[in-house]
Amino acid sequence: MKCIKEACVETFEDAITAEKNGADRIELCSNLNLDGLTPSKSLVSRLLNTLKIPMKVMIRPREGDFCYSSDELRQMHNDIRYFSNLGVFGVVFGVLNENNSIDVQTVNFLVESASDLNCTFHKAIDETDDIVSQLNILIKYSKISSILSSGCSKSALSGSTVLQNMIKIAKKDMSIICAGSITHRNFSEVHGLINAKEYHGKNIIDLSK
Repeated sequence: MKCIKEACVETFEDAITAEKNGADRIELCSNLNLDGLTPSKSLVSRLLNTLKIPMKVMIRPREGDFCYSSDELRQMHNDIRYFSNLGVFGVVFGVLNENNSIDVQTVNFLVESASDLNCTFHKAIDETDDIVSQLNILIKYSKISSILSSGCSKSALSGSTVLQNMIKIAKKDMSIICAGSITHRNFSEVHGLINAKEYHGKNIIDLSK
């Protein structure tokens, strides 16, 4: 079965190049130097009119932790509704409680905001104290479509054992998207080790050609 390569990009040019060079899906962010924030509405709209492959949009109003104020959550809700109406494939977000557990109530509120969009819980899950218990909570109590994770490690390679366990637990209930220093150069090694169905990275597609 063909696996999905999701290219994480922040510019129009990189999104177009990623599609041309074999990306199966785009995750659009701004400020990748801050691990990705919500992109501009104008860029999302422009790419939707140009790309032929699906596009997810990061929903993250600021850098830092994933405990958001009511005003920030209102902004996230409004952004999700806006991008949903534009017709994006999915949205990517993560919300934690102050004790580093997943804020399931708020996650479900944002999923509801997204209507029928694909919803990915991003690498905030790697900040939790027990990733397996939090994965089970998302499976049991949310309608999240997928989880982006490095297996609580700096790279997918070093987190491969955790990622394999997450894939085994999630089964068909939820897709685990493997991330963390996955590039077009080491992709075969990573895939050979983990054998996942979906992978994500800033350099997973060669953008230089």
